[in-house]
Formats: sequence, structure tokens, C-alpha cells
Amino acid sequence: MESKQKISVLYVDDEINNLNSFKAAFRRDFNILIATSGREGLELLKHNEVHVIITDQRMPEMTGVDFLIEVLKTYSDPMRILLTGYTDITAVIDAVNKGHIYYYLNKPWDEQQLRIIIKNAYEIFHLREENKELIEKLIDANAQLEFLLRQNLLS
Repeated sequence: MESKQKISVLYVDDEINNLNSFKAAFRRDFNILIATSGREGLELLKHNEVHVIITDQRMPEMTGVDFLIEVLKTYSDPMRILLTGYTDITAVIDAVNKGHIYYYLNKPWDEQQLRIIIKNAYEIFHLREENKELIEKLIDANAQLEFLLRQNLLS
């Protein structure tokens, strides 16, 4: 990872013990934001740059997939991971098709595996950001070339 920026991870889960365990396990490696609901997670996204979002699937009011669908309406850049204690193939299909998740993971998580998944997700996030910048530069260079070509044709 070339960037010196600390990876920012939002973890959404209605179980406080899971949030506390996650924060304790990963706070040294990442900037951790936690939320107990999808609504709270959406509020945090308004005020924080987030690179990776991890959400539990089964939560009251808003499922993890519903939360990710809401996230996509405004914040398409963060990488999305669905974490669940239940094997629910419908949730997996919805997460892939509607929530455009990067990874699906079962609880309880393996700390080393999840650390690697987060780092890999950030690498993809970072590469996408670099690609956007390069595309913008290419569009600018193209516009300049078109201008010069028009100038030459008029001369």
C-alpha cells in the first residue's frame, strides 16, 4: 500500500459485543467507525471518509443488504463486505446483485483473514481512485489536443 493514509473502516452491527470486539481487534491497523444500525451508519458516512464498509446482514429495521443499497445511492466508492452468522443464500444473492459487495463472510470472523480482506478491499478502492484521476487527466489531455488540432486546421 503506497498511501500513508490509514484505512477507514465502518462496521455496522446491532450487537454491541461484536462492535466492541471488532474495534479492539482492528483499531491499531485501521481507523474504525462503528454503528449499531444502518441509519447510524448512513449518518457516519455523511461526515467521514470511509474506504471499507462491513455490515451484519440480520439487523432490526434495516438488513445489511438494505443498508448497502442505501449506501450505493450516495456513496458508490467504499468497498462493501457482508458479514453474517447465518447461511442465507437469498441474502448472499441480494448482497451480490443489489449491494454490489466485494466479499461475503461468515461469523465468527477469523481476525487474520478479515485483516487481509480489508487490506485487499482497500487496495481495490485505492486503484479505482487512481484510475479516476488518470481518466480525468486523459480527458483534459484529449481536450487540449482537440483544441490544438482545431487551431492547426484553422491556420
